[in-house]
Parts: sequence; structure tokens; C-alpha cells
Amino acid sequence: MTITKADLAEHLSNEIGFNNREAKEVVEAFFKELSDCLERGEEIKLAGFGVFSMRNKPERPGRNPKTGEEIPITARRVVTFHASGCLKSAVESSPNLSLKAVKAA
Repeated sequence: MTITKADLAEHLSNEIGFNNREAKEVVEAFFKELSDCLERGEEIKLAGFGVFSMRNKPERPGRNPKTGEEIPITARRVVTFHASGCLKSAVESSPNLSLKAVKAA
């Protein structure tokens, strides 16, 4: 199951009582702030959930699988996420989690 921004806005509307427009604005503002922080290179810590941060990956050698030719993979910035202990525990103890699903992922 995938959860979308619209699903989050609907949940806010139902649980907190925001109207649909307000809920959508809150969700959009939240994700805009997350994006802006990451663009500035700031770390985002959400207690009980995890930490988002930027990581610089250096250039490294790669290989064209078809020809075997060595090709450099350019340096880039990537977003990383590290789940908190609380989130890991909640996921591991979830009754909806099966060993087959974990192995398939």
C-alpha cells in the first residue's frame, strides 16, 4: 500500500478537523520545509521517526555491463534516511510483517 500526500491531507482533515484546503496546505508546507532544509544541507531529526540528511558521494569507477568498458560515475549528493530505534521496533513488531515480505524486499 502506498500513502500519498492526498492521503495524509485526508487523514489530517478527519483526525484534526482541518478542512480539506487547510489540510492540503499543511502537508505541502511540511514537505516544502523538509526539501528546503535538505537543499541547505541541514539534517532533519524527527523524534520517534528518524533522521534525513544529505551525503556527498565521491566520483567512483564504474563499468558498462554490456561492453565492460570502465566509466567514471560522477560525484553527487544523495538524501539518506536512518530510522529511529522506535520506528525500527514498531516495524519489527508489526503483525502485518511477514518473513516472506522481508525476504522479497
